[in-house]
Amino acid sequence: MSVAINRSRTIERSTNETSITVTVDLDGTGSVRVETQVPFLDHMLDALGRHGQLDLFAKTTGDALMEPHHTVEDVGIVIGQAIREALGERKGIARYASEYAPLDEALARAVIDVSGRPYFLFNGEMPEPQIGADFASSLIEEFWRALTINAGFTMHVDLLRARNAHHAAEAVFKAGALAIHAATRISRSTMDIPSTKGMIA
Repeated sequence: MSVAINRSRTIERSTNETSITVTVDLDGTGSVRVETQVPFLDHMLDALGRHGQLDLFAKTTGDALMEPHHTVEDVGIVIGQAIREALGERKGIARYASEYAPLDEALARAVIDVSGRPYFLFNGEMPEPQIGADFASSLIEEFWRALTINAGFTMHVDLLRARNAHHAAEAVFKAGALAIHAATRISRSTMDIPSTKGMIA
């Protein structure tokens, strides 16, 4: 008889710049409640939760109204920490995944290894420096780097083509969400840890 595993974790993190609470359930239904004070980040987190089939709660206070960089990076850090904790020993997970996602003319690919070896590579150029009035396109890469390193993933993100920065960002988030979902599924015939070392640290 299989035993249900709780793969939900809550992480709180406070610095002089931000105070953040995040809850992630890897086996959720895509329910998302986020309040980061950065509207475009909220929009992208909604895509992350819905397409990754994660239940995601995030509440942030801090200096987002002055400049969103710290908030975007710190939210990525805390979501990554919550995912890492929720994965536990990684027994039975698929571990690897590669997913594509388009949005109109934009196409992105995300490749993940839940390796315990933090590494992130973003390949591609955001087609415009700004998304909306105050969201720097470079923050898309910063968010995913923070999430990846703190989740303990090896992750490669390729923005294969795009002409619109909003479309590019959304394609990246959707591809990343799909890859996280696929790589973290408990899908093996045994509950072994998928590593020749016998552990993923």
